[in-house]
Amino acid sequence: MRRLALQMLRNRPGSAIATLLALTAGAVILTAMGALVESGLRYAPPPGRYAGADLVVARPDVTITSRDFDGEEQRSTIALPEGGTVPVELASKIRELPGVASAAVDDTVPVLVGGSMVEGHGSPDVRADDALVADARLGLAPGSTVDVVVGGEPRRFRVDGVVSGAAPAVYFTEARMAALSPHPGRAYAITVKVAPGTSAGSLIDPIAKLAGPDASVYAGSDVGRALRSDHRAAAELLVLAGGSFGGYVVILVVFVVAGTVGLSVRHRRRELALLRAIAATPGQARRLIMAEAGLAGLLAVALGVPLGLLAARWVRGELVGRGFIPASFPMVPGAIGAAAVALLTVASAVLAALIAARRITRVRPAEALGEAAVEPARGGRVRLISGLVVLAGAATSSSFTVAATGQAALAGAIGMLYLFVTAVALLAPWINGYAARVLARPLRAIWGTSGYLAAANLRANARGAAAVLTALVLSVGFGGSVWFVQNNLERGTVDQSRAGLVADRALIAPAGLPPTVADEVRRLPGVRAATGLSHTAVVVTAMGEPEAAPAQVVDPAGLAELMDLRVTEGSLDKLAAGTVAVSSLRAATQGWHVGSRADVRLGDGTPLTLTVAAIYDRGLGFGDLTLARATVAGHTAATTDEAVLVKGDADLTALAARYPGARVAAAGELTAKVGHDLAVSAWLNRLLIGVMVGYAALAAANVMVMAALSRRRELALLRLAGVTRGQAARMVRAEQAGLLGTALLLGVAIAAVTLTAVVRALTGSAVPYVPPLGWVLVLGGATALALVTTILPIGRLLRAPLMENIGQRE
Repeated sequence: MRRLALQMLRNRPGSAIATLLALTAGAVILTAMGALVESGLRYAPPPGRYAGADLVVARPDVTITSRDFDGEEQRSTIALPEGGTVPVELASKIRELPGVASAAVDDTVPVLVGGSMVEGHGSPDVRADDALVADARLGLAPGSTVDVVVGGEPRRFRVDGVVSGAAPAVYFTEARMAALSPHPGRAYAITVKVAPGTSAGSLIDPIAKLAGPDASVYAGSDVGRALRSDHRAAAELLVLAGGSFGGYVVILVVFVVAGTVGLSVRHRRRELALLRAIAATPGQARRLIMAEAGLAGLLAVALGVPLGLLAARWVRGELVGRGFIPASFPMVPGAIGAAAVALLTVASAVLAALIAARRITRVRPAEALGEAAVEPARGGRVRLISGLVVLAGAATSSSFTVAATGQAALAGAIGMLYLFVTAVALLAPWINGYAARVLARPLRAIWGTSGYLAAANLRANARGAAAVLTALVLSVGFGGSVWFVQNNLERGTVDQSRAGLVADRALIAPAGLPPTVADEVRRLPGVRAATGLSHTAVVVTAMGEPEAAPAQVVDPAGLAELMDLRVTEGSLDKLAAGTVAVSSLRAATQGWHVGSRADVRLGDGTPLTLTVAAIYDRGLGFGDLTLARATVAGHTAATTDEAVLVKGDADLTALAARYPGARVAAAGELTAKVGHDLAVSAWLNRLLIGVMVGYAALAAANVMVMAALSRRRELALLRLAGVTRGQAARMVRAEQAGLLGTALLLGVAIAAVTLTAVVRALTGSAVPYVPPLGWVLVLGGATALALVTTILPIGRLLRAPLMENIGQRE
């Protein structure tokens, strides 16, 4: 069977190449995604500065327990945005345990040294409070003095020595570090050394009982997991990006492969009918088709997996160059992901071939040749019922998505897009037939006799053109919806930030400013209002899953004169310790309203119940939550303000001169920075979305070329019946115009509904923004794609000798 399948593939290079192209492109994309996910999942953080510890007690993440729709308990873990902390007094309790040699507090504070931000730690090896020990990579000489900025305040220290550590850092006395800590009485970790003769494993349970359920005890090779590092954040990014988009790409690849293989099998119905007529059993015919698809899948794996691994290396280089992941982050070869992709590629090809061959291999031998003569105009009853059910599901999903807000709408929009495209794929024969009847008169009016032939051909080949219609709708639907989501997100964020930031100026510094600066600015003559501004994130539970929600931290005094958040309920005047202002998007997601009790966890994992004081519309520009500084005091990684917003014309020059690098900037500069940061972070989304749209377009081109080349005999018969070459060419153009018009109408409608739902959920706007050339590129690109992949192959067929085409299989 394998030998016969290989022979059949050699004799049908057109369909074999098309199938191979779809499978190979899918394998390339999935292998690259798999390599990213595998690298993130298999990342094992090195011990770093904890290399000398036997055990480490820390709280880098938090586990949230919730119940699903069935009432089943589920647990989800999320990294804490500010890094979790443990009580400092825990160290003294651990020291009292038998078998513990020492327990030291490890904390971190950001320090600006010579223009570079590094970490500051406490160390028992530093003796004087006015001294520090520096990492050798900072270039400081023992005995020299150095000016550093800690907590926004400039300070001068004597360099008592240099060391070589895991990363550039400076070390203070333990007492000085406790005074500088952004969270007094708490620390990031406690490192433990066990006494000789004691097993570290025997101390895990006793220490865990002392630490409580929120903290974790790490031992051996796992101690690196207690560190807060760029590498760990990079691993989480790779898993999130590769996993979320990879799931959508899997569905897309399976969808495309099914359409391509199905079209290839349908074009071989005469050949399969002949096999049935010479006594081949249905099982033998199916095994032959599946063997061909399996061989094509294996070849696609051989080509696509190595190319996918190369693509993963290119993506890694781009991620490093754009600052998403550190250059030292290790990427694994991706062997496990490649194996999974190989299995998925071959399995999807074989399953698609089995489904496509099911009908033609079920007919009786005596009916086989008759079945091969004319393409059935419609699909089966099961296909019709399935299509109507999926369409009903898509309509229900669209109603829910358009009416919903928040994360529920975002989650439903992409699913709605797939449901609509799936419904079109299932109902395509009936859609094509109806469109042919509606378009018959216009086609005859425009193209005359050729138009009449085109309408007749569209009716007769309604089922055969189903894959072409689906491919076009898929490319237009994706291109006209998900590609523009990022445009709307960026535009909405910048517009909201620009419109809502009504301060005149801002005082900014590279290492931040102490919280006292805002009070000093308020006391200056000519200042109407001033507030410190910083950013954090809090952990909330949405639809049973924990997620980090961005938040801004402000001093509520005079906030309304500096920011116009477009409050719709409540008042910012009530913002204080214990209350929170929430964006309308977040409020809708959580079911909060003014007066609600909002259960959140601050960035360090501290649980807190806040009262909702106000709800505002400009959440994209200013974050999901707005918190008073008093609410987060002691729960962030730094105590400084990123900027001080000012309303008034006071002279801030003298005040700025007291803080290294501080300067006065126009308020619009903060908005420009928001736009720049968003554009950088959006690159990854654009890359992944572009891959999906590009693959959809490739699939459309692939299917249309296959459909065009399969018409050799048909065109030759028309020519022999007296149809001129020009009439045949015009007929094909008329057919393509009708099919393209139907696909564009459906694709634009699906894209418009999807994009509107997403944009409404993100920005609250009922009308999505599309760049001026956006729809021109989508519609023009789809039109050019359809014409080039149909007109050119048909032109080639029409130029070939008639007798050459009449004897071809496809």
